[in-house]
Amino acid sequence: MRSPQPRSLSAKVLLRRRVASFGHAFRGVGAALRSELHLRFHAVATVAVVGLGFYYGIARLEWALVALAVAAVWAAELVNTAIEALTDLASPGYHALAGRAKDVAAGAVLLAALGALVVGALVFGPRVFSGHA
Repeated sequence: MRSPQPRSLSAKVLLRRRVASFGHAFRGVGAALRSELHLRFHAVATVAVVGLGFYYGIARLEWALVALAVAAVWAAELVNTAIEALTDLASPGYHALAGRAKDVAAGAVLLAALGALVVGALVFGPRVFSGHA
C-alpha cells in the first residue's frame, strides 16, 4: 500500500510525477520490445490486425473486442517479461519454484493469445473466407 503524498507538495510537482510515471511506463514497454522476441511478434500481429480492421471496416464493437484482445496479450506478455526478470534476479540458479513461476506466467500469455485468436477468428474469419471486403 502506498503512503499518501505529503500535503506540502504543490499541484505542479504532483502533476510532474504523474507525467514522469507515464515516461517510465513507456520506457518499460520500449525495453521489453527491444529485448523480447515474442513481444516483437505481438507488435507485428497488432499492426496486421489493425490493418485488417481498417481494410474490412469492422464495426465499433468489433474494434472494442479486438482492442481488448490485443491489450490483454500485450499486458500478459509484459507481466510475463517482468516476472521472468524478477525471477532471474531472485533465483539465478535453477529452482523448481522459479521454474513454476515462469511457466505460469508463460501460461497466462498463452491463454491471452488463444483468446485473441478466437476474437480474431470471430471478427475476421467470416470476412476473410467470404472473399468480400
